[in-house]
Amino acid sequence: MKKNIGYLIILFFLAGISCSDQNTSANDTGLNDNQGIEDKPFIQEVHQAYELGSMAERNDIRTIVVDHSGQVWAGTKAGLFVLDQDKEEWKGMIESTNQGPINDLFVDSKGSVWIAAWNGLYRTDNNKTEKIEITDNPIGVVNEIDGNILALGPEGIWKSQGKTWIKEDIPYSRAIRELLSDQSGGYYLGTGKGLYHQTVHKTVLFQNEEELLSDNIFGLAWAEEGELWIGGLGGVTVYKDDKRIKSFTPKEGLPNVWVRCVQKAPDGSMWVGTDLGVTRYNGSSWSLRHSRRWLLSDKVRDIAFDGNGTAWIATSNGVSAIKRKQMTLAQKADYYYDVMARRHIRAPFLVEKCRFSTPGDTTTWEPNDDDNDGQYTSMYLAMESYRYAVTKDPEAKENAAKAFNALKFLQTVTETEGFVARTVIPATWTRMADPNEVITDRKWADMIVREPREKKVEDHWLLSDDGKWLWKRGTSSDEITGHMYGYLFYYDLVADPGEQEDVKGHVLRIVDYIIDNGYVLMDIDGTHTEWGVWAPEFLNDDPDWASERGINSVEILSYLKLAYHVSGNEYYQEEYHKLVHESNYRNNIVNAKTTLPSWRTYIDDELLALAYPALILYEEDPDLQALYCRSLDNWYDALKNDDNPYFYFIYNALAANKLNLEKSIRLLQDNPLDLIRWRIDNSQREDLDLTRSPILEDIQTSRLVPPSERGIMRWDNNPWQAVQGDGGYTESDGVYWLLAYWMGRYHGFIK
Repeated sequence: MKKNIGYLIILFFLAGISCSDQNTSANDTGLNDNQGIEDKPFIQEVHQAYELGSMAERNDIRTIVVDHSGQVWAGTKAGLFVLDQDKEEWKGMIESTNQGPINDLFVDSKGSVWIAAWNGLYRTDNNKTEKIEITDNPIGVVNEIDGNILALGPEGIWKSQGKTWIKEDIPYSRAIRELLSDQSGGYYLGTGKGLYHQTVHKTVLFQNEEELLSDNIFGLAWAEEGELWIGGLGGVTVYKDDKRIKSFTPKEGLPNVWVRCVQKAPDGSMWVGTDLGVTRYNGSSWSLRHSRRWLLSDKVRDIAFDGNGTAWIATSNGVSAIKRKQMTLAQKADYYYDVMARRHIRAPFLVEKCRFSTPGDTTTWEPNDDDNDGQYTSMYLAMESYRYAVTKDPEAKENAAKAFNALKFLQTVTETEGFVARTVIPATWTRMADPNEVITDRKWADMIVREPREKKVEDHWLLSDDGKWLWKRGTSSDEITGHMYGYLFYYDLVADPGEQEDVKGHVLRIVDYIIDNGYVLMDIDGTHTEWGVWAPEFLNDDPDWASERGINSVEILSYLKLAYHVSGNEYYQEEYHKLVHESNYRNNIVNAKTTLPSWRTYIDDELLALAYPALILYEEDPDLQALYCRSLDNWYDALKNDDNPYFYFIYNALAANKLNLEKSIRLLQDNPLDLIRWRIDNSQREDLDLTRSPILEDIQTSRLVPPSERGIMRWDNNPWQAVQGDGGYTESDGVYWLLAYWMGRYHGFIK
């Protein structure tokens, strides 16, 4: 008897058959905003780079300050510069043929900027710079102590008293690094040979191991509660009333022990500049900003804050500003959507990464092809389907239709009964992934020995009949699974009756092709593609397919369930039951998610996420429903600590749970606004250990760092991987984030 399709559509749209309640009725709503989390404004950090031209010496920033009017001053190896923020241009401020190096900058209580330079002391007032004629020798540090200016260099100490200056000999180490008022008329001096505290009556030196992590001091700053932070080689030592009360090293979460500066932010957090970026302590935990995503160089020399809370960071390669902007997840979605629309949709409406000729230069982008164009475009299709279901925005419906037609074209361009191309590119392209090649007998022998399942394919790209397109062979199970996922949600949430007929015909064409060829994806050469295999004789009997047994069983059953859902044709239900019962796929399903380290991949985690919905939402047999729910639970149990909001939302939607919802919101908030795939190297961090877990293939970190501290990655990437990104040569399309967001909105997880 034909299934009641209309009832199931309503059932899914509202709530779906869930693992926790298989008797959900059409009157139950899954869109309960009262149970979701409100999309409140949060602080989003963004990086803006301010290079000082092409000369290396100009970008070798030694010190930085923000004056009382908000002007940013940078002391460099080449001299002193002030930033015109409107024009984003730097102006030199000392008229000399040899301005630098500048060693220190300080803004006094009256707003004047003092400059400790290689050839003496300078002061700027109303943007006019004058030299203080006290010495032509280098000044290392300058500060205001009890209303008077104090300047120190290797040749002496100069103190202002009214309009006169008094010079004293140095009773301290001449390796002078940092000068800080003690707020009681004295001062602290950080040197290469320890910390000096000079009071009105005496000089105290802190130098030994019990007093400091090391005597090599670079940074001093006051923290909350009268705590003095002392940064240098080894980490941060914290004093109160000249007594050491604690310290911060990698054991306490400090990522790097080469501390170069310390500064207190307006919000009370402590910022520490190191040789591996800038790290912040909020009173309970550390967060790191490193890599080109956040800084022009990881070698941080100095930090200053303006009235807006922007951190101006002096690095060895220019000035980086980490700015704060308030936004909601909805506004963040709009931002990502704009980036995607401008740079990531290419004919015939495929959605993918783009590439840059110069790292991070978005003015020179070019479209990029990928083996998984079909899968990722289908995830875009699902995203637009969710967006339409939530907003009824006609643009979302129009874009979903365009994406579906592009995916359909991947099949029709092959001029076959049902084979699907991996991707297509215009025939005019000369640069593509995996260009056609000649595989010699020698090379083939080497390939087949290393991987017996390898397939010899030389002509990866074929010209379409109309001569306009090159389409790619070798399509894998990943692409078919991705396609079917997108078709499910487009059919249920967007398509009108005429469009549903189109979806039905397209789905059945592909599924029939797979069934008719013995449950493999037959390539145009008459043999199956390397990965397109779902047949029992492979999955159940061939040891070389043991690692794919569970996941590929779930995949093919989801295709058949979708075919039955859109058509009501019992033929697909019969084929489905043959595999479940006669081929014993039911035994393959429960542990479809393997945790065997040598087999485990995050690609499989995502593919199961794509395949489960059709099975769990549309299976009416309580026994099989329970089986799929057990499989889903095992899948979730293996990845529940991977900080993946998309997976969390999938699980909660199918199992009717509310697990990790607040964490998911935080993860979406913490995801960088910058989608450029900068290289993020966490292998150099001293607060993390390296491991071969949870999978064996990659070097991974012992602790999972938050999204803002790791590379931009889709949900099929390993979040634990220590080194990620490609150096800024490509940009993500952002669909991974948008899909999770709109799924969360649709299911009411995000209000």
